[in-house]
Order: sequence, then structure tokens, then C-alpha cells
Amino acid sequence: MFKNLLKSIFVFCALFLMNSPANAFYTDMDESHWCYQSIKFLTEIGVLVGYPDGTYKPDIPVSRAEFASMVIKSLGQENANVSQEIHFSDIQPDFWGYRIIQKAVYFDLIPDAKGEQFRPYDPLTRAEAISIAVNALTTSQISEQRAQSIISKSYEDYTQLPAWFLMAAAKSQLLDLDVITPGHEGKMEPNRPMNRAEVAALLYKMMQEAKLNPNAKLAESMQKRTADGYVLDNVRVQGSIGVIPAGAIMPIKLESVVGSQISNVTDIYTAKVPNNIVTREKYLLVSEGSDLKGQVKYVQRGKLFKQNGEVIIKNELLVTPNDQAVMLYGVATLDPKEGGFWRRLFKGSKVLTTPGQIVNIRLLGPLKIDLTNGYIYE
Repeated sequence: MFKNLLKSIFVFCALFLMNSPANAFYTDMDESHWCYQSIKFLTEIGVLVGYPDGTYKPDIPVSRAEFASMVIKSLGQENANVSQEIHFSDIQPDFWGYRIIQKAVYFDLIPDAKGEQFRPYDPLTRAEAISIAVNALTTSQISEQRAQSIISKSYEDYTQLPAWFLMAAAKSQLLDLDVITPGHEGKMEPNRPMNRAEVAALLYKMMQEAKLNPNAKLAESMQKRTADGYVLDNVRVQGSIGVIPAGAIMPIKLESVVGSQISNVTDIYTAKVPNNIVTREKYLLVSEGSDLKGQVKYVQRGKLFKQNGEVIIKNELLVTPNDQAVMLYGVATLDPKEGGFWRRLFKGSKVLTTPGQIVNIRLLGPLKIDLTNGYIYE
């Protein structure tokens, strides 16, 4: 009972916070910042963290070890078990980032340069960051001539790009991984330290592409979750992303009593997902037991000889078993299902649900889900 109370409190707080002003996210940022949405998203999923004083400090450079940690987390591999031995002369097993760097080497994000230094505290350059992001992906081979053509058209400082970075720079352009920093348009600036805002923008773009075209080792690790359950036929699956389209019908199990004679507009109801929601291939979309919350949006009282009762509910919030809270809009019309000929003729039927009753809601917008971990994108 106490656990259920805590869950209810969490749902309420999540709904409140999701309607709070966006500029409360970090004290030194608001929605006008060019990278706000990427920073907000990556913070919400635990890839980025702010400072104890509530700031993000978007202009501060990122160290090489910090970026290794960020990129592994953004790819969902922080809990991957690997036994890859690394041989950097300045990285020992007691270093805080040893295992993270070990994973970055295993997943072919950075080469294990035996005997050389990793320089974990050095500022991460833009060339280094972009190369790592490109390494996370499966890319097509291109010739050096084509790479030269691409970068010469894209960057006015293309002659300053080091030779080792040529292919990654061209592929980043083809993959739309470029981070266009205000005031630096048209410049790659390969040796300039990458700041926390630019890192967020790059990681966000890399994550989206990695869902579709991860490199071979990441593809093996990023397996989709499967389950039995209620099948949605019209889900679009691309890579590790599943998209439930607007208009899809999703069953929910009411926990609240809703009725045409007792409910009022703005009354709150709670519900749960009664069964796993899955694709035709049995990829898990939404887990059984996920919490739902919404409001009564329309009530028509049942009146004898005049009208039958009707209630329209609108779902607004979904809380998954891993406590991710997202806006999920869907509507359902509750009307009398029984009553027979005479009740239909003379009218006056009433609507009254019971706890545990299944109702089908129609989604008002698409739902985009990571099939490897259940994360829902807004």
C-alpha cells in the first residue's frame, strides 16, 4: 500500500513538473539557448549532469575521459560486460574511468594505442569527438578524393584539418553529425576544445543515427526486447526504434470509477496498461503495469426520454516501470454498451465504469520508443 502511495505521489509530481516553466531546468539556461533541447534530453536520461549550484555551464570544455563516459552512456552500454584489456600507459585499473574507457575501446569507438597515453584530463578536441561519434556508426566507404571534395565545400578552414581526421570529417557531413555552433558557421576548427553544449548536440545526433546504423559490436549489444502481449499491427520499426502512429488503439485498465451521473469535467482518473503492448514481431513497446493518468473532458448526463449518458476521457500521462514520465495523449468515449431495444428507444442509459474495466483509447499523437530499453522519446 505504501509503495502504491509513493507511486501516486510520483505520478502527481511528474505531471506537475512537466507543466512547469522550461527555464527552471538549469539556472544558467533557458529554451532560447541553441542547444537547450539536446541538453535537456540527455540530462533526463542520465547522460549529462549539471553542477551542484544548479548550473550546466555549457561553455566549459569537456575532458577526454568525461567524453568517453558520456558517449558510452548515450549508447546505453554503461552496464555492458566486456573483458577488453586496455594498454594506455597513463590509465590504471584504479582510475575512475578505467572501465568506461575499456568499453569505449571494446566497441571500437577509440583505438587501443598500446603503450601510448590516453591523456584523460586533456580537453577533448572537436576532431576527436567527431571521430568517436563516427566510429559508433556503420558507414559507407568513400574515397579520399570524395572526402576532400566534401570537406572543401563544407568548411572554409578545410586546409587545417589533420590527415587522420579527413575521412571522419567527410562522413560526419554526410551523416549530418555536424554541430553548427552560433558564431562558428562554416568552420570545423578541428583542434578547438569542444564545450559542453557542443558535446550535447553531437551526442544527440549520434544517438539518433546509432539507433538505425550502429557499428557491428554495438549492433550485437543493442538487442531489442521481446515479449508476448497485445499486438499493434501498424507500428513502424526502423532499426531499434518503434513508432506507434497517431490513431492507434491502445487498451487501458481503469483504476478509477467514471460515470455519466457522478463524474465532472476535469476529474482525474488513473489507469494501468493491462498487457504488454508489442509489435507483430513481438518487440516490446509498452510494459504491462505502466501507469496512466488523465482527465474527464466531457460529460453528458443520462436523462430518461431525453438522452443517453456519455463520458469522454483524455489520457495525459504515462509512467513506465523504470519511472520515466512522458506525456501520452489519447481519448476514449464511454457510452452505454447495453440496454436493449427499449432503452435505446426511450433513452436514459447511464455510463458507469468499474475498477479493472478495459477501455480503448485512441492516440492523438505518435509514440516513439527505443526497443532496446523501453525509453520513450518526446
